[in-house]
Amino acid sequence: MAQVALSTSIEFALPPSITNAEGRTRTVGVEVEFTGSSAETTIYALKGNLGGHVIEMDPHAFRLEESAIGDITVELDSRLLHPSKQGSGGLTVIPKIAAWFGFAASYLIPCELVTAPIPIDRLHEVDRVLSSLRAVGAKGTQDAALYAFGLHFNPEIPRQDADTAVAFLKSFVLLNPWLRREVAPDITRDLLGFADPFPSEYVRKLISPGYWPAIGDFIDDYLAVNPTRNRDLDLLPLLLHFDEARVRAVLPHEKINARPTFHYRLPDARVSDPGWSIAPDWNRWVAVERLASNRDQLEALSVAYLAYEGQDKSWADVVEHIARP
Repeated sequence: MAQVALSTSIEFALPPSITNAEGRTRTVGVEVEFTGSSAETTIYALKGNLGGHVIEMDPHAFRLEESAIGDITVELDSRLLHPSKQGSGGLTVIPKIAAWFGFAASYLIPCELVTAPIPIDRLHEVDRVLSSLRAVGAKGTQDAALYAFGLHFNPEIPRQDADTAVAFLKSFVLLNPWLRREVAPDITRDLLGFADPFPSEYVRKLISPGYWPAIGDFIDDYLAVNPTRNRDLDLLPLLLHFDEARVRAVLPHEKINARPTFHYRLPDARVSDPGWSIAPDWNRWVAVERLASNRDQLEALSVAYLAYEGQDKSWADVVEHIARP
């Protein structure tokens, strides 16, 4: 009997809005944490796969420029090990000591790979990066007993206005019980207190049908309850982009980079698994965008949630049929 070849590739879904307000293709940045390979070894493996040229920023931070998918940085995930990133007023480490300590700490501190913004219709090419990581022995969540490695998406907001930001956050909190169940966060992330969901009181205020505030009021309400980066969907970079003075009045020293993107933090990067792709996680984010773009469905689901008396796990069952394409 002839064997049937099964395709193991997963299609990358496209969101309802492909372009931004200027008519350009939206972009998304990707961040992946891993261990098992140094920043230097990793960046040269990426160069071999994607082309480009390497710039050494310090012994533990490298940038690949003009690769097939744009610029990529790889570095040990600790500001203390990168003298150029150490701000004034805090603890500083001289370069030679930082370099030495970095070599010693590389067995404990993960590396972080960060892509420059990639056109949203080319996101599938990031899976080539994963192949390079596996080729040099990079390891992820499934290889660590006490640490879960993160995958983050930074999708550009399609329209830079309050209604779009509010709609996306409403959609996210309504789908988040399902998202968290699908992602199945590693227990170590829970133990480390990583990426807390939004407080229930804030969720109920946010999804109230009449809640469509101006951007200043939205920022004030958000910061009053969420003055932290520790959320599944971290809005601080976006809010800082909208109104830096307002955010810095509450968080003057927080490490935030202003950009017109959402920061979706996922707790599971299975880097060494040859079957792992970022597609399923991305496609779940697209479900958030689909709901955010359908105002009638968003309002109806909000009303249903406000009347719901069950637990989050059961609510995940309710929204699953809406979230899945």
